[in-house]
Amino acid sequence: MITTVVGAQFGDEGKGRVVDYLAHHADLVIRFQGGDNAGHTVVNDAGTFRLHLIPSGIFYPQTTCLIGSGVVVNPVTLLEELANLEASGIDTSNLKLSNRAQMLMPYHPALDGLEEAQRGGKQIGTTKRGIGPAYADKAGRRGLRLGDLAHPDWLRERLSLVLPQVNHKLEYFGAPTMKLEDLLAQCAEWAEALAHRIIEPLPLLRPAVESGKHILLEGQLGVMRDLDWGTYPFVTSSNPTAAYAAVGAGLPPQTIDQVIGVAKAYATAVGAGPYPAELTNNIGQKLRDIGQEYGATTGRPRRTGWFDAVAVRHAAFLNGLTGLAITKLDVLDTLAEIKICTGYQMPDGRQIDYVPDTPVLTTIKPVLESWPGWQAPTTEIRAWDELPPAAQRYLERLQQLTGVPIQFVSVGPQREAMFAV
Repeated sequence: MITTVVGAQFGDEGKGRVVDYLAHHADLVIRFQGGDNAGHTVVNDAGTFRLHLIPSGIFYPQTTCLIGSGVVVNPVTLLEELANLEASGIDTSNLKLSNRAQMLMPYHPALDGLEEAQRGGKQIGTTKRGIGPAYADKAGRRGLRLGDLAHPDWLRERLSLVLPQVNHKLEYFGAPTMKLEDLLAQCAEWAEALAHRIIEPLPLLRPAVESGKHILLEGQLGVMRDLDWGTYPFVTSSNPTAAYAAVGAGLPPQTIDQVIGVAKAYATAVGAGPYPAELTNNIGQKLRDIGQEYGATTGRPRRTGWFDAVAVRHAAFLNGLTGLAITKLDVLDTLAEIKICTGYQMPDGRQIDYVPDTPVLTTIKPVLESWPGWQAPTTEIRAWDELPPAAQRYLERLQQLTGVPIQFVSVGPQREAMFAV
């Protein structure tokens, strides 16, 4: 059984807690794309952990975790995460790294911040972690990979070709340039710390697939931040959709058995760009306060809004979702009225039921329908039949609008606060 877990909104939906819940029965968990520009928060008996690169299955020693070839890895962040986990008593010996994963270099964050600043009032909202420049180097065939750390001569040759271009850009922005020997010394330190984890992935993956192992594929961010199908250019630099999961993990696409889309019972977003069902009033602030909606990576306040069924239906089709995991239902417990975005109204009055291109999306208004709240606590509920009737009707409406059955519901951050429907 191979299961892909993807974001069905703008990211920050709670994918980490879903993967942590499902990883109990997994043999292998693979992070398939993204970098350390977004975090997955996991709460379990060992504490609260914010993971940016390490797969959320790391808390099960019997489960092998792999940072896949589609990921951009910042070794500094990775080593910090490993140290934090180990300081909490977590065994990290089960973590492996694909030798084909791209390596985020010190100049990538520098360039990211400079390029974002140059945009002035038209900023994208990047976290300035260097993800965009690193993926640009990958596509431009200038990138360095984790496997290069094992080949110092090759690494020196590659870096010697890349660094003049990097320094030319830094000089253009008036920033300090970087020295080859300093970067090589940094790479030597990373090689010493990570060499025992870096592997050729296919000898691990092929037998796992052929023997029917239970594999979980973990994505980062959500479809509305997808490079091709999101709110471009206010997107990430990779594809967090299920179609890329096979590529980024290193698996045949036909081997994926199910795709679970994770969505909050409302919606949040970090960064700039159109956000149709956004709430900028006191209700939006209430959702932010109750849901503790602040970025796990940057601490930035998240934008909040009503559940956007158009966007999730968009995600459902593009990902081929077989089920939904609805998180943070409990955040809505105190609301007397809850709204759902069911369509978009164009400037000429027409209504559409799809996500248009970004210039059009900036002009639409959300079409909202109202539902009564349940105004009762749900945090101790552990089964569908225990949910208040109004909460059941709300979730049933989400199923109807998105066309995807709800498989899991979460009413709190703890592992035990998620239940199967």
